[in-house]
Amino acid sequence: MDVEYCEEYKKNSRGVRLFTCRWLPFTSPKALVFLCHGYGMECGNFMRGVGITLASNGYGVFGIDYEGHGRSSGARCYIKRFDNIINDCCEYFKSICAQEEYREKKRFLYGESMGGAVALLTHKKDPTFWDGAILVAPMCKISEKVKPHPVVISLLTRVEDVIPKWKIVPTKDVIDSAFKDPVKREKIRGNKLIYQEKPRLKSALELLRTSLNLEKSLNEVTLPFFVLHGEADTVTDPEVSRALYERASSKDKTIKLYPGMWHGLTAGEPDDNIEIVFADILSWLDKRLGEGGTDSIKSIQQSNPGSDSLTATAAPTTVNTATAAPTTVNDQKPCRTSSNRKYLCGQKSRGLYHHSAM
Repeated sequence: MDVEYCEEYKKNSRGVRLFTCRWLPFTSPKALVFLCHGYGMECGNFMRGVGITLASNGYGVFGIDYEGHGRSSGARCYIKRFDNIINDCCEYFKSICAQEEYREKKRFLYGESMGGAVALLTHKKDPTFWDGAILVAPMCKISEKVKPHPVVISLLTRVEDVIPKWKIVPTKDVIDSAFKDPVKREKIRGNKLIYQEKPRLKSALELLRTSLNLEKSLNEVTLPFFVLHGEADTVTDPEVSRALYERASSKDKTIKLYPGMWHGLTAGEPDDNIEIVFADILSWLDKRLGEGGTDSIKSIQQSNPGSDSLTATAAPTTVNTATAAPTTVNDQKPCRTSSNRKYLCGQKSRGLYHHSAM
């Protein structure tokens, strides 16, 4: 199915020029999906496969590049305050939902890696506004394996306001360990909109603080969600997703772990694996719209915190149980159609020992 793709720049409440994009079916979308990309990533190219796949199946898909990311203005990958990202996403996403043709549509958040944290914090800002979230290898807890020593955090915190933009945080090139397919890996490495240098000091500490704070409040997550994680992921530990699933207060929550798959579930796997992942995502979304029959994945629907019941068929893989709208800048590009189904995702890093590309 052909889809319509549009790009547009908007100014946020701080006067920063932000890149936005959308993929739309040629009929009225059956629901809205809002993309939250990973650290150092961008939506227009990197998450193109997600946008096209969902729009081809009837969903309206909307993305935004955070300040300093992709084609948005700002110092490259400098996160002065993580709350700025959340506020920008909330403003843009709600401005779409307020449009007359979309007011009655269900709305879902979609976050990959650090974008998972963005999605969860966007939900927490207005808990009853969203109808659900898809979280792919989310950054919502620091794995005990990589959590920095408190002394290290203390030392770096003392100088973060003196040298906030310095690129001094030890780093690994995560692309090699995130994307299994070598051809896809090199295409991603060649995307010049992706930040592939060392994290800036302030950015690294903001990510660390956000993860630690989110970890303490996972029980406050109440929306329906589907969390997906590759069991062979070495960028974000699958224990992160298990912790979210176990601690969240959501009555409708689903987790699926994919044996042998890496971090880039929608970008770096062989095509057959990517198709499995997207089939699961679409099945989950369609089910929440009352479409289709039985889920193709296993889920636990909790009628109350003390009572679990299995409600779906077995899957072939292992399963463990309105704010003001931003100002529009008049440089919108003409929309175009697209039917080229390239699969590219979004994603990110782990602790203070950050990985550069995500």
